[in-house]
Amino acid sequence: MTAIGTWLDALRLKTLPLALSCIFMGSSLAFYFGYFDATIMLLATLTTLFLQVLSNLANDYGDAQKGTDGEGRLGPLRAVQSGMITEKSMKLAVVLFALLSLASGITLLMVSFSSLSLAMWIFLGLGIGAIAAAIKYTVGDNAYGYRGLGDLFVLIFFGFIGVLGSFYLYAGLVFMSLFLPALAIGVFAMGVLNLNNLRDIDNDRASGKITIVVKYGASFSKKYHLFLLAVGWLSALLFSVIHFKHPVQLIYILSLPIFYKNAQKVMVYNNPKELIPSLKQLALGTFVFTLLFGLGLALTSFISQ
Repeated sequence: MTAIGTWLDALRLKTLPLALSCIFMGSSLAFYFGYFDATIMLLATLTTLFLQVLSNLANDYGDAQKGTDGEGRLGPLRAVQSGMITEKSMKLAVVLFALLSLASGITLLMVSFSSLSLAMWIFLGLGIGAIAAAIKYTVGDNAYGYRGLGDLFVLIFFGFIGVLGSFYLYAGLVFMSLFLPALAIGVFAMGVLNLNNLRDIDNDRASGKITIVVKYGASFSKKYHLFLLAVGWLSALLFSVIHFKHPVQLIYILSLPIFYKNAQKVMVYNNPKELIPSLKQLALGTFVFTLLFGLGLALTSFISQ
């Protein structure tokens, strides 16, 4: 494999659609309620891409330091652990994407806020927190991904901060019903992490990485997975009921079979390796759900004019 190919693999570009789901959801909601701005969406998308790549590279670096990515790992080959990229080079890449995330995020805030308001400083703090969270998932002695806190951080950053935060950048406000689509994206992202941890349960247990799956077992995590998917769909449907204007809003229901098949597979699998396609399925399914949800809102807006 060429050097460029190695780095492209390390970036894990397949994870980007899931990361973008929260921004697209927040942007779709902003469009529906009359607050959309194309420049804000472009900068929010760019910042999110940098943060996700930062998280992927830091994860590769941190797991390699701890020896987690051993021969028993079923996921994609990691660049540092395999020796294809040195620790020094990966560390430099982590620093680079941290700086790119910060620069893009500050530009986003400068466009979104006309003055140095309290809200701007709060968002700057959240942005720095997002950079720190991307790195500290696996890097360092107190990496929260090794203490069973990954699910909580995914809900916070992929769900509430990602969706509600992006909406606030457009509108300068949020309201309670927006927590429902934010919760939906958050729990679907938690589902992706849960599948990842179910796949790696044996390797994580052997290397001392404590996840919810390792802590409570595969049987519990299967039910937990169903719960996450159910909460996501109920949240989305409740939002649609509250803000119902036209049946086209419900076009996102076309993505339901993807989630049903995903849940069905999780309940009957025998070998963790069988979950690899299911992991990709749920990540892309969440992205399709988000696009259809946004399309329904956009069509409803046009019909209502």
